[in-house]
Amino acid sequence: MVISSPEAFRRLFGYFEQPNFPPRYNVAPTQPIPVVRVVEGRRQFALVRWGLIPPWVKDPRKFTLLINARAESVNDKPAFRYPMRRRRCLMPADGFYEWQNEGGLKRPYCVRPKDRGAIAFAGLWETWIGPNGEEVETAAIITTKASRDLAVQHDRMPVAVPPDAFDFWLDCRNVDATMASTLLAPAAEGMFDAYPVSPAVNRTENDEPALIEPVSSQQSAPAAVDVGTPARREKKPKKDERQSSLF
Repeated sequence: MVISSPEAFRRLFGYFEQPNFPPRYNVAPTQPIPVVRVVEGRRQFALVRWGLIPPWVKDPRKFTLLINARAESVNDKPAFRYPMRRRRCLMPADGFYEWQNEGGLKRPYCVRPKDRGAIAFAGLWETWIGPNGEEVETAAIITTKASRDLAVQHDRMPVAVPPDAFDFWLDCRNVDATMASTLLAPAAEGMFDAYPVSPAVNRTENDEPALIEPVSSQQSAPAAVDVGTPARREKKPKKDERQSSLF
C-alpha cells in the first residue's frame, strides 16, 4: 500500500520532483508503483510497472512476471544480476499484505510499521526496449526471510531499508552488489504490526481505505473460501513468493 501524502514521501526520500499521486490501498502486479533511484547524481522519483522484465526478453507476454526477487539468489539469477549491480532503487510504501495459511485456508493480514510511518522496500528496476523502440520501465521487490514475529503469517517479507542506509543502497557507482547485499536482512522484531483484514483485499479492483481496517478473526475467516480469490494464488502455492497483491 502507498497511502502517505506525496509531500511526506518527498520529505523522507529527498527527491526534487513533486508528484501528485493518489493513495493506493491495493496495488497489483503490472500496475504503476513509485520508485526512488539515483539519476545523474541525484535522487529521482518515477512511476514504473510492477513486474521486472529483463532487457533480453523478446516477448514479455511469454515471460514469467518477476514481481519479487529473493535476497538469497539475487546476485546469481540472470534477470537480477545487472540491476543488482547498477539499478537498485527504493520503493516508497506504508505496508504490505500477507496471507496466513490456517489449516489449508488463507487469511489476509495487513502488515504496517508500528509507528504508522512510511517505509522503503529494497527494489530493482530495469528498462525493456521493444522491437519498435518502445520503452517500458519495470521493477521488482526484494524479499528475504521473515522476522520471527511475522513468520507466523508468512516465511518471507519485503526487505525494508532504513533511512540511514538509503544512500548506501542507491549508490550503485561506489557500492557493489556484494556490499549492498548486507542490507538484505529481515526487519527488526517489533518493527511491524500484523492484523487480520477483510477478504475484500483479495480482489484487486478493490482499492479503498476500508481494506486496511482491522477485523476480527471470525470476520476475516471467509477469505479462505472466497471463490473470488485469484486462482494463481490457490492453485500454485509455490508462487507465494509472487503474491498478486503485496503492497
